[in-house]
Amino acid sequence: MTLTRNPFAALLLVGVPALILGAPAQAAKLCKLQISGNDQIQYDKKQLKIAADCTSVELTLTHAGKLPAASMGHDWVLVKADDLTAVANDGLAAGIANNYVKKDDPRVIAHTKVVGGGESASVTFATSLLKKGQSYKYECTFPGHNGLMNGDFIIE
Repeated sequence: MTLTRNPFAALLLVGVPALILGAPAQAAKLCKLQISGNDQIQYDKKQLKIAADCTSVELTLTHAGKLPAASMGHDWVLVKADDLTAVANDGLAAGIANNYVKKDDPRVIAHTKVVGGGESASVTFATSLLKKGQSYKYECTFPGHNGLMNGDFIIE
């Protein structure tokens, strides 16, 4: 018996393992974002958007200025919009040693380390941490920066 002569045998050989193993999982989609901060306490973007089919996000923060992290550091912190100010306030107490992010803060979805002029930092996070219909914001938690350095994180 050959497979070309017996379509039923071919179906059994190919189809049954596929049914047992299941359909292939949806491929992971990494979405990459970039943002920069400067010595004038500004991000270059007021909004960051990702597609709904992204499974993870890699964000790279670049400090486009010249001043060191100790005096004009920047970080990138993603939170629910309602948690923006509280996370920044708690970051003050955390200090530079903790990148101005309270240790193990459950309100922080993702964050980079604090960088100074000419430096970059990246963070990768799963979009499964984000809920559809929830408002998200990002901010710099370096002391005094979050009022000017924040923006909307949008899932399209």
